[in-house]
Amino acid sequence: MTLLSRFAHNPGKPHWNAARHVLAYIKGTMSHSITYKADSDLTPIGYVDSDFTGCKDTRWSTEGNIFIVAGGPISWESKRQETVTLSMVEAEYMGFSRVTTQALWISKYLSEIGLPMSKPITIFADNNGSISHSLNNKNHCRTKHIDVQHHFVKDQVKLGNINFQYIPSANNIADLFTKPLPREKIHQFTEKLCLYHNTTDIPDQGEC
Repeated sequence: MTLLSRFAHNPGKPHWNAARHVLAYIKGTMSHSITYKADSDLTPIGYVDSDFTGCKDTRWSTEGNIFIVAGGPISWESKRQETVTLSMVEAEYMGFSRVTTQALWISKYLSEIGLPMSKPITIFADNNGSISHSLNNKNHCRTKHIDVQHHFVKDQVKLGNINFQYIPSANNIADLFTKPLPREKIHQFTEKLCLYHNTTDIPDQGEC
C-alpha cells in the first residue's frame, strides 16, 4: 500500500491490478493472528534487510526491519530511503542505522516496564560487508562516502548494546518488507513469525 500511494495522483491499470491484489491478500488474511509463547525469552531479536536501488523511478533503496519478542513480532517497519546509495553495503548500513535506533528504544521501553534484559541485542542481517563495517572503526575507500550520521552504529556495537550476526538471505525474515516474494516464501516467513490462520493451526508452544 505504501508503494501504491506514490501513484495515487495518477494511477494506471497496473496500479489498479496491484491494488486488487493487495485487497485480495488482506481479505485472505483477516483471520490471521500473532501467537506469543508464555515460556519464551523476552529478549528482543531483530532482523534487517535492504534492497539496492529498488525504486526504478528514483533509484532509492527500501529498508525493512522486524523485532521478535516471546516468539512473535512486536515491531516492524518498511521505509524507502531518502537518498540514493552508491553500494549495497551503504544501503544495508543505512538500514543498520535505523534498526539500531529501534533496538535501543525497545530495550529502554522494556526496561522501563520492569523487563530488564541481557545485552547485546542480536540483529540478523544478510550482508557480510555491512556487518564487517560495523565492527571496523576505520573507514576505507569503499565506505568513506557513507554519511557520518550512520556511524553511531559502530559506537553501539563497541558499547556492547548491539550485535549483528550473519544470516543467509533465504532465512532473513526482513525480506518480507523490502521485496516481492513468492507465495511459498511468504508462508515460510509468516510461520516463523508465529502468524497463524486460526487457533487450530497453532502448534504446541515448544514448536512455535
